Amino acid sequence: MRILITGASSLMGVGLVELLVRRGDRVRTLQRSPASNREWAREAEHLVGDVQDGDAVRRGMRGCDAVVHLAAKVGVVGRRRDYLAVNVGGTENVLAAATANNVARVVHVSSPSVAHSGSAIIGRGADPPLTAHPGAWYAETKAISELRALKTNSSDMGVVVVRPHLVWGPGDAQLVGRVVDRAASGRLVLVGGGRALIDTTYVDNAVSALAAAVDAVEPGARCAGSSYVISNGEPRPIRELVAGICVAAGVESHARSVPLAVSRPIGSLVERIWRATRRTDDPPITRFLADQLGTAHWFDPRPAREDLSWRPQITIDEGLARLAAWYQDQTR
Repeated sequence: MRILITGASSLMGVGLVELLVRRGDRVRTLQRSPASNREWAREAEHLVGDVQDGDAVRRGMRGCDAVVHLAAKVGVVGRRRDYLAVNVGGTENVLAAATANNVARVVHVSSPSVAHSGSAIIGRGADPPLTAHPGAWYAETKAISELRALKTNSSDMGVVVVRPHLVWGPGDAQLVGRVVDRAASGRLVLVGGGRALIDTTYVDNAVSALAAAVDAVEPGARCAGSSYVISNGEPRPIRELVAGICVAAGVESHARSVPLAVSRPIGSLVERIWRATRRTDDPPITRFLADQLGTAHWFDPRPAREDLSWRPQITIDEGLARLAAWYQDQTR
């Protein structure tokens, strides 16, 4: 297939391009900056453009059989209108371009945070998105865009939503990078002592799930019009995963514990301070982050395995070993 990937410079995007090129697909990327000189970049076609530019998206979609929409504005700070412009407006441009170009397969990448209401999620599937996430603009706008993506599913275009949960691995600047940086500077804090049971996704598993979704989502397929949470299926206490990451990176994992009941009001206060001072760096905590870090959230892996014919291949322990090897390579 000829497949367009938006947001191809992300951790999952790079891995997906590599996988699709390796298996023989013709890959085209659309991203805001030119591709790097990595091997995968030389094997794919690259267009420079922004998903907020409808004309650029339509040009990128020409002649494609499928699109994987990864591009998004992530983070916990910033203006709501900016999140709306990228996450909702960009998704609308992708869907319109896919319709105009008769693209039959659309994989929209979302997040389990769209269904997180602050209470524990234990062994459930992909619950319906919640469009009310006060102050959590990423979760709110991803929920809106997911609903709009699902509405475009039709007899001519199959749309599937994939929600990879807490993706991590070598080169990850989000989960891994933040844990390591805060541990190294003595600022590592665990909500509720890190006892909450969570599931995560090693990056190679997330990538293979996206490829499986491309293969499965043809018009009328069982998965078309549905959302799926992707994870390793290995729930562990947050403190155990954090300790494993720190060991892999070679840093001490001493962390302070803050009760969930205390972290929530602190998070609300920090949000107000960041808004009042217009800071753009990531705050140490927000109310939404406190809920995410202090409550259990792990999911039923069976729907994705049954409908997408996908299973994770890399265990958490193997992923941590690969992460350790990557950090060792960085110091040579």
